[in-house]
Amino acid sequence: MHQHGLNDAHHPRPSTSRGTQRLYIRLNTLYYLQSHLHSLEKNLALAPRTTASRGYHRRNHINSSSYFDLALASIQSACHHVSEVAAYRLIFLDSNSVFYDTLYVADVANARIKPALRILKQNLNLLTAILTDRAQPVAMREVMKASFEAFLMVLLAGGCSRIFYRSDYPMIEEDCENLKRTFCTCGEGLMNEDAVEKEAEIVEGVIALMGDSTEQLMEDFSILTCEASGIGSAGSGQKLPMPPTTGRWNRADPNTILRVLCHRDDKAANQFLKKTFQLAKRR
Repeated sequence: MHQHGLNDAHHPRPSTSRGTQRLYIRLNTLYYLQSHLHSLEKNLALAPRTTASRGYHRRNHINSSSYFDLALASIQSACHHVSEVAAYRLIFLDSNSVFYDTLYVADVANARIKPALRILKQNLNLLTAILTDRAQPVAMREVMKASFEAFLMVLLAGGCSRIFYRSDYPMIEEDCENLKRTFCTCGEGLMNEDAVEKEAEIVEGVIALMGDSTEQLMEDFSILTCEASGIGSAGSGQKLPMPPTTGRWNRADPNTILRVLCHRDDKAANQFLKKTFQLAKRR
């Protein structure tokens, strides 16, 4: 708790590890190389001695407009890769104790997202302080993607320590809105609101499922499972197949709906899961 700055809720400290900060420095280096290659390309293009060789280059590389196409493409790919690794390290390793390990554990009302958001804001402020202006947008975008993925894992793959009631839906919806607002404010000038909304669509679809009645979830699950397996409609007494885990969670995915049912603690959900898949009661 002390290590991650939770001992002082009013002045949280960033949880960004040195390993993640080194990745930020590496990203700066890549953008530095990229900018200097562009400058070198311009200088070569203007140098009289390179006119003939440049004409040869163009004749033999019709689709190329740069001496450094391969190098620049490699650097661009590396920038994306390093940004992605840094973001997932920040969310799933550095911030794990205040995000995935804590959010909604045991009781939604007493394990809300605000403590995690305080740390996230500090981490984003540190990110923008370390990274150059050109590196900030892609890094911020990857942190946003990792954050929404972590939020989805909490809701759908949070383990037996998390249970949800239909009445929890408004609180979870509010937490999602606060997470979106964090990226809109901390990423002002780097992230536009449309990009944040688009990234949050899948999470909001899953949260909407959590607001549906258990009966509606069971009906939707049965219909989608039958359609996906090609058995038409489930007749009386007919067993439903276990839907595969596709890894592409969304509100129209049978496996996603099944996970919502598995985390819901009410009598109807327990009976449905026991009868259909012989799954034990939530408690």
